[in-house]
Amino acid sequence: MIQAIGLTSNPREELPPAVDDVSFEARAGRVTALLGAEGAGKTTALRLMLELQQGRGITYFRGRPLHRIAHPSREVGVLLGDVPGHPARTVRGHLRMLCAAVGVPVQRADDVLEVVGLVSLRNERLGTLSRGMDRRLGLGCALLADPHTLVLDAPTEGLSVREGAWLHGILRAHARQGGTVLLTTGDPKEAARTADRVVTLEAGRLVADQDAADFARTRLRPRVAVLSPYAARLGTLLTKEARASRRSIEVVIEGGNRLSVYGSNCADVGEVAYRHGILVHQLADEVGDAGPAGPPGPWRQPEAWTPSDATPASGFLQESAQGDTTRDESAQGDTTRDEPAQGETPRGETQPHGEAESAEEDALGETQPLSAPPVTASPSLPSPLPLVPSNEGDDTVPPSSGGDPHSATNPSTDPSATLPVPPVLPVLSASLALPSPHDDSASRLPPPITVHPGRSPLRPLRYELRRLTGVGVGYFTLAAALVASTLLCVVLARAGHTPQPRLLAAWPQELPLPPAALGAGLLGALAFGDEFRHPALAVDRGTVPRRVGLLVAKLLVAAATALLSGALTVGADAAVLHLVYGEELTKVPADWLSLSASWAALLTGCAWAGVLAAGVFRSTTAGLAAVLGVPIVVVPLVQKAVEGPAVRSAAGLSGRLRDLVLMQWPFGAERYVAGGVRMIVQPVGGALALSLTALLCAYVLTAMRSRVR
Repeated sequence: MIQAIGLTSNPREELPPAVDDVSFEARAGRVTALLGAEGAGKTTALRLMLELQQGRGITYFRGRPLHRIAHPSREVGVLLGDVPGHPARTVRGHLRMLCAAVGVPVQRADDVLEVVGLVSLRNERLGTLSRGMDRRLGLGCALLADPHTLVLDAPTEGLSVREGAWLHGILRAHARQGGTVLLTTGDPKEAARTADRVVTLEAGRLVADQDAADFARTRLRPRVAVLSPYAARLGTLLTKEARASRRSIEVVIEGGNRLSVYGSNCADVGEVAYRHGILVHQLADEVGDAGPAGPPGPWRQPEAWTPSDATPASGFLQESAQGDTTRDESAQGDTTRDEPAQGETPRGETQPHGEAESAEEDALGETQPLSAPPVTASPSLPSPLPLVPSNEGDDTVPPSSGGDPHSATNPSTDPSATLPVPPVLPVLSASLALPSPHDDSASRLPPPITVHPGRSPLRPLRYELRRLTGVGVGYFTLAAALVASTLLCVVLARAGHTPQPRLLAAWPQELPLPPAALGAGLLGALAFGDEFRHPALAVDRGTVPRRVGLLVAKLLVAAATALLSGALTVGADAAVLHLVYGEELTKVPADWLSLSASWAALLTGCAWAGVLAAGVFRSTTAGLAAVLGVPIVVVPLVQKAVEGPAVRSAAGLSGRLRDLVLMQWPFGAERYVAGGVRMIVQPVGGALALSLTALLCAYVLTAMRSRVR
């Protein structure tokens, strides 16, 4: 069950907020549709509910806000837009990678592929999927952790009728199993056909909260669709004959040769066309949207934002007091607000010469325009209780304009309230207590919404391995580094001026770094750069997680990849040199151990610099630039800082370090410590260590800053 209370987005400069004090419920076992035209605030409302956008309000998912749920993906499945996956990754590989992120067995990916009907496309690349297949994959990602709640933003947009019917069938099956489904749509007919309850938004405000049957009865009305090359003439004749026969119809020219006739039927329209010799290409009964009919009343101000102390309910009651007998009778419980009084012309209908309507017009009078009184609670009364529907089920009882502020939601004082209070309401009341009416300093605004960064994958090491091996970029980078190293070492050996260690590493004096180090740095930069470019982990959280667990996993995988690249490079160079020039250039040097340690440290440092820089600057290019900046910028600065004669030396440092350690060192450990110190004091080693320290501090500061915010 979802309970959204007081959702309000931040104002946009001089414009009113996109969502203003929206409160509604989506119950378990039912499909709830959030209906509204483009710009009505549907997507903004979902982002506020999922804490992806700053604003005010609170949303409970089975009694808990999203940031209080340990594993949000196991409670709420989200589909917002297209699947943000790498276009070169396969469908099955993408789901297997997300299995490690949400902590479910890898076999779950195959089960989901079967549910969403993508078994035959499991080896297709994400970049080649059609709109319908991408929607199926997005639904599969949402269902991967078997969540209780599904939140989908325009899931059928751009789909064919067949694809849309299939998707709604999947959502209906999830609701039958006890799950909660909340989706947005801009098609009223789709909402009435597929949802159990329809929540209507207009200009960021809640204007209706009804069951689907009541919505179809009050918001949709039958019409006759006419297609004729003489549509304008036929519309004039229909209006003239309706006026002569004292009937009320509404003729709307849809554009071109299409006409919509409300309040009539195919037989009458066809007879008029036949008598006047008008050619008709199409004549069919349809169900159309009533739409916002007529100007809004004093309770709704689209031109100027209503202040927080002006309640929509008070304006509605003022309109009732000015002579609207239908609403007065509805407030007394005699009639419903959706059924106009006898003799009253509904808004959106035309009354010729002020004469009484016929019985046919009375049947159409049940249509309730979309510009109905808002059903949200007053912004000045942030009650934690959910809105209680009336006994007709098509609208929500507005709060009283006076008296006890709790009376608007107290079933005991409202005769039209028939639904029981959910058991979770005491929790809501405790977390959102009403301010005292005598306390002017008490805040009347809903609690602020803070955007929380996403959590790390539950199995970060598996996730990182599947992310790296799921696309061909890593393999291509390793192959390019190997080919460049072998060609370069052959050219250097032919010149004969390069020492053997640099020859095996393919590192000439003119280059800042060898090809293997550049490849390791690029792979490290891709580790975080791809997360920001294709945020698979941020599909339901908005921000890429930069937690310690994910960082450690990326550093470990990057280091292992760099060491593998270095070993393959030295082995390939030695094999090529032996093949081309013989055994003279492939002899093992005497200090091979220290050289190997230096080579491993260089590659690992470049890989880590790429990972940290890409995580700080959120870009693969910035990560690779940081790797290149170490020998080009930092090394000259270090050399300039340490140049000149040294007055003192650090001789005997390893012995003094051994004295600081309480436990006994193993035999020969001083030699390894001395070798490590010698690597650090070298210009490249010192510059790399200094760069890694600075990048690590920057990463920690940026991660802490986002958490503090």
